[in-house]
Amino acid sequence: AQYEENVENDLVFVGLVGMIDPPREEAKEAVALCEQAGIRTVMITGDHKLTATAIGKEIGIIKGGLAVTGKELDGISDEEFEKKVEDVSVYARVSPEHKLRIVRALKNKGNVVAMTGDGVNDAPALKQADIGIAMGITGTDVTKEASDMVLADDNFATIVNAVKGGRIIYDNIRKFIRFLLALNFTELVLIGSFATIGLPLPLLPAMILWLNLVTDGPPAVALSMDPPAEDVMQHPPRSPKEGVLHGMLAFILASSMIQLGAEIGAFWWGFGVLGSVEKARTMVLVVACFYELIVIWNCRSESRNAFKVGFLTNKPLLIAVIVSVFSTLAVIYVPTLTFMFQTVTLDLLDWFIVAFFASWGLFVFPEVFIKRKSLSRRNATSIIE
Repeated sequence: AQYEENVENDLVFVGLVGMIDPPREEAKEAVALCEQAGIRTVMITGDHKLTATAIGKEIGIIKGGLAVTGKELDGISDEEFEKKVEDVSVYARVSPEHKLRIVRALKNKGNVVAMTGDGVNDAPALKQADIGIAMGITGTDVTKEASDMVLADDNFATIVNAVKGGRIIYDNIRKFIRFLLALNFTELVLIGSFATIGLPLPLLPAMILWLNLVTDGPPAVALSMDPPAEDVMQHPPRSPKEGVLHGMLAFILASSMIQLGAEIGAFWWGFGVLGSVEKARTMVLVVACFYELIVIWNCRSESRNAFKVGFLTNKPLLIAVIVSVFSTLAVIYVPTLTFMFQTVTLDLLDWFIVAFFASWGLFVFPEVFIKRKSLSRRNATSIIE
């Protein structure tokens, strides 16, 4: 048989066939949400530069950023690359060595780097990143072992949802701690100062126990389950060096000092003016309860006060506050409880005094007393492959 050196002879042109591997529909929204949250997304791919650039523009990764190839990376030094690394959004035709170099350069610039990968060759870069994320479906066992997390559905949007969930949990922990530290510090200073100067105790042990377990306990638990704020993904990430109490000291001290003044004022009215230590203690108990149930609403946000956040967005907290109010009233008006806690009933004038001092809690605004430093929007980077 005659051998044909060129088989492309005598062909009839019918048409062209093109193939495309489009990104997931939710990828564009996830990248936009990352940008709002101060997380810069970088794409690393083995595709051609033009293909990578087109995909990057489609999902919103390239917005004025650069696109470079692995060959171009080989032509520049590490020092020069570190100067440009934060301006590059897409890397094309890269090798595993390039990925490792990219991660190192970003970390050297002070970024907290999270990287995804699925192949065996990705393991060194995943290990080098602050957070290595392996693909659960397409990822190899080596990649999963080298990573800190495994993405069960191989979906980048799941990472973004995890970031949001983590922020919600962390913020609620801060709310819970902020509330409990403020009120407990107040009672500690109040009891200690009165005992030091020889005045009668403003609160009996049973009253303090009631405040912590019954009056404040249920609202504090409800506060820890607070729904996410609207801006939870609209502020830069916190620094990993930042402690859980960071920025809250001024709020805790302000709330404690204002509450301390309110309770001293209530005790002065009951003991100094009316001459009754039982009424003074009762008024201090009620002021402490109502003040704390007012302040707890200002613990729900670090940037907006209770009037801006609203009172109906956390119904469990609203119910817990109502239950705490009626529980405190029961201590004053139910005979068995008044005997146990050594309280007395309050007349109308006493209630006006209580309302006056308890209302001081309205002025503990979080936007005034909470200062929180965060990473800049360019210091948190997620790398998708």
